[in-house]
Amino acid sequence: MSLETVWLALLGLLLAGYFVLGGYDYGAQMLHPFLRRETPEERRTGENAALDAIAPFFLGNEVWLVAFAGVMFGAFPHLEGSLLPGLYPLIVAILAALVLGNAAVQLRRRSRGARARRMWDALIVFGGAVPAAAWGLIVGLLLHGVPRRADGSFHIGFGEVLTPFVLACGATTVLLFAAHGAAFVALRSEPELAARARKVAAKLIIGVAAAGALALLLTLFGAGASMTNPAASAVIAALLVAALGAARWYLDRGRDAWAFAATCAAAALPVLLVGAGHYPYLLITEAGAGLDIGHAITDDATLKILSGFGVLVVPTVLAYQFWSWWAFRGRTGRRHPSYF
Repeated sequence: MSLETVWLALLGLLLAGYFVLGGYDYGAQMLHPFLRRETPEERRTGENAALDAIAPFFLGNEVWLVAFAGVMFGAFPHLEGSLLPGLYPLIVAILAALVLGNAAVQLRRRSRGARARRMWDALIVFGGAVPAAAWGLIVGLLLHGVPRRADGSFHIGFGEVLTPFVLACGATTVLLFAAHGAAFVALRSEPELAARARKVAAKLIIGVAAAGALALLLTLFGAGASMTNPAASAVIAALLVAALGAARWYLDRGRDAWAFAATCAAAALPVLLVGAGHYPYLLITEAGAGLDIGHAITDDATLKILSGFGVLVVPTVLAYQFWSWWAFRGRTGRRHPSYF
């Protein structure tokens, strides 16, 4: 395996990890007004069991996004230079929503009045829904292909975003992250809330399947994805369907750990679909050609220097992630206090 392929796999791993870990954060944020008990004690203190489920991991999950951006800037500078200028509106929306949502999650419980708490609740939902939708739109754009200018740069305007296929991908990701978040809340919460979260997640999976079916239908009629490797894309799409089916099956039987594992796979597979479906291209035009890995990646000397840092940094990130999950294992309310 070449060094170029290793770094491309690392880029995909970091983005997939972010979709899995950040995805359940966004899902819990979107659903938290519908997954709370509203007992007198909760109304008095501002506690929220859905937010408590994600609390120990909340800001730590964003490390994966930072690591992904660092690898793209360092190892794939031509990809960053071609892609990000056209995505500035979506990137700014993601960052703004992250700032507002993170602040709202941490300030909500300090509010004494119900009106102020409702305002923070709205910002928390906004902070989860906007990144989920924006990432779905980005995935849809990458799958569909974007126009390329004469100078080699890729142009992404509102006309490219506001297409049925790209919007269907955005809706699919919002529903997928919401189902993933509900599955995580079911895994982490007390039995009463876990049962409610399972029902919500099961209904959302039906919505994911419907939105995904629309995107597939548009592709079959030539208005959707432009895949370089149709066979690999079909296999990954089948795996996504299987993961959603498994999640629904486990949710109906109350097997929360397996249901969450299935939604984790479903959240990661869109990244694999983009990477494997377009390989060796990282960006494609609507006609199918585009920016391949050889032109997107930096030179070999820089890659070797970056590899030295990667050998130290990546295992450290993974070790921290595993430690945090082990340290805060178990359901909220038994071993762990309320954090927000």
